[in-house]
Amino acid sequence: MVSTPAPPAARSSDAAPAATARHTSTIIAGCLAVCLAQIGLVLPAAINGVMQRTLHASGGELTWISDAFLVPAAVLALTFGVLGDLYGRKKLVVGAALLSAVGYLVSATSHSAAQLITGQAISGIGAAALFPASLSMITAITTTPASRAKGLASWTTALSLGAFLAPLMSGGIVEHASFQWAFGVTGVLAVITAVGAWLLAAESSAPEGRSLDWPGQIAIAVAMLALLYGIIQGPSDGWSSTPVVASFVAFAVFIVAFVTVESRSAAPMLRLELFRIPAFAASAAMAVIGMFGFLGGAYDLSIRLGVIQHQSPFRAAVPFLIIQGVTPLIWPLLVRLLHRVGPGPMLITGFVSLAGAQLWLRAVPIHESGLIPLLGPLVLNGVGFGLVVAAITAAAVNVVPTTLTGMAGATTSLVRDLGQTLGPAVVGAVALGMAARQLTGSLADAGLTPKEHGIASAVLHEGGPLALHSADLGPLSAKLAPTPRTPWPTATTTG
Repeated sequence: MVSTPAPPAARSSDAAPAATARHTSTIIAGCLAVCLAQIGLVLPAAINGVMQRTLHASGGELTWISDAFLVPAAVLALTFGVLGDLYGRKKLVVGAALLSAVGYLVSATSHSAAQLITGQAISGIGAAALFPASLSMITAITTTPASRAKGLASWTTALSLGAFLAPLMSGGIVEHASFQWAFGVTGVLAVITAVGAWLLAAESSAPEGRSLDWPGQIAIAVAMLALLYGIIQGPSDGWSSTPVVASFVAFAVFIVAFVTVESRSAAPMLRLELFRIPAFAASAAMAVIGMFGFLGGAYDLSIRLGVIQHQSPFRAAVPFLIIQGVTPLIWPLLVRLLHRVGPGPMLITGFVSLAGAQLWLRAVPIHESGLIPLLGPLVLNGVGFGLVVAAITAAAVNVVPTTLTGMAGATTSLVRDLGQTLGPAVVGAVALGMAARQLTGSLADAGLTPKEHGIASAVLHEGGPLALHSADLGPLSAKLAPTPRTPWPTATTTG
């Protein structure tokens, strides 16, 4: 009569391998999703020069091609965090990957900057869901400190792997075909990711205390859109122009409205009391600062290589490959540090590495096209990126209750993507603004005829410094080619 417990024991034993397999496959699916999202985020970096020349894009349009992806990724992160908690992270990942595929199809068929920006915006909406949902999917299934450390390190490594693959893929494709093919191939990867998530991932959700919170969603969306519009359009429209000033005023009004709504809501999309947790508040602030510096520096490097030096797309991609190739190599170190040291020392070391890399890179002459002088700062940049992303992610999701990990993951995505959006926008605004002012004054001393001066001034006024530098103006282009005495080095190394 004591044999009755045997069947449950047998079922438990049989279930263990299945649970382990589902645990691993869910992590794989989450890593595929964040890898896809990061590929889309980094994709334009190595081919900025090609896109600018092919589409005859102005400096502002070139900035919007990148920011059209980044803006919805930042604006909608909290919204999709709620949807994943309510209806399931697996469903959200599948739908978001398919939506991304639609966006890449639009980009792949584009022959104007406007259509490319539209496709990027659609893909960015998909990424807005992929970033928080993939992280929440992994944190939901990793319940022990050791498994959580491995899961977060794997997620960080996949994010970095996406940034590694993007320039390799786009640069390699553009060597032999038009830049549109890079977006088409990414669309195929999006479909593969959707199928993989459907087959591999375990479903998870946390609907308790969550709601769609429409007032909060509208307030944060309008606030972020207004802020980014003002920063991006400021250099071209003028910082004191009515639309730019109105955008900053709108940001202030709606961010106050968001805080007010969330503090009074019975089921807020973001619990403001989370910021009373020192580790969570610090990770949010560090995410904005760290990603601002990292993506701002990456944008600056892409302009330096592709637009100023006119390096081929594949050669321009190599420095980004080095930066992002570091994180997969240090994956075992990330796991060990997350499990035994914690995010604090990792953040400090990571930020010191990022700062040192930017200062080191700035010391390299702007016309130095060799890889060896750049190798040290590139590797140091990659180490800093891996440490910072792993640390801010762990600090955010490990210090909140299990039921709030989805909200914490979405918040981490929002502040990280906000920093990544502000980086190229601010660096582009400052650098291009400086270049335009200096070029306007230097054209008079360039030895141009009145006709040549009129042509150069018209191109500069209509398209900005990038258009003047890359436009095919025949013999005039040779006269305008940058030399160590021109303002290009000063204007383009900002950031």
